[in-house]
Amino acid sequence: MKQLILSIFLSSLIPLSFADDHIMKRPNELEWKDGPASLPAGSKVSLVEGDPSKPGPFTLRLQLPPNYKIPPHWHPAIEHITVLDGEFAMGTGEKFDKTKATILPRGGIAVMPIKFKHYAFTSDKLTTIQLHGIGPWDIIYVNPSDDPRKMK
Repeated sequence: MKQLILSIFLSSLIPLSFADDHIMKRPNELEWKDGPASLPAGSKVSLVEGDPSKPGPFTLRLQLPPNYKIPPHWHPAIEHITVLDGEFAMGTGEKFDKTKATILPRGGIAVMPIKFKHYAFTSDKLTTIQLHGIGPWDIIYVNPSDDPRKMK
């Protein structure tokens, strides 16, 4: 009896608003827009949940054209990437070097801790990745002249 009363009490503490936060989308229901100004031109982005500029979890998808290059950079928060389609290559360090990168095929994952310096590029295929992390999130280029926001 005590366990039943405890279960009822504890369940009353759980918010009932989960249904309001529930998200399910088919791939054709994603809304794609031009990629963020913080990335080189040519990418497309679809925000799945959250807001990367605000505290809390977020998930987005990025479509990257063939032979796309993201110079060495780091993030002030964690970054998790899953390759959904195509090939996504990543290397570590402050210098872009394709020969030292790891090619992640479809299904490949990468998890970067806070301030981990890395770079990325695609092969000759259109590539789609899913990125999730905790905001506020940003991209800080190792070489400030590589930052597309400063090239305008």
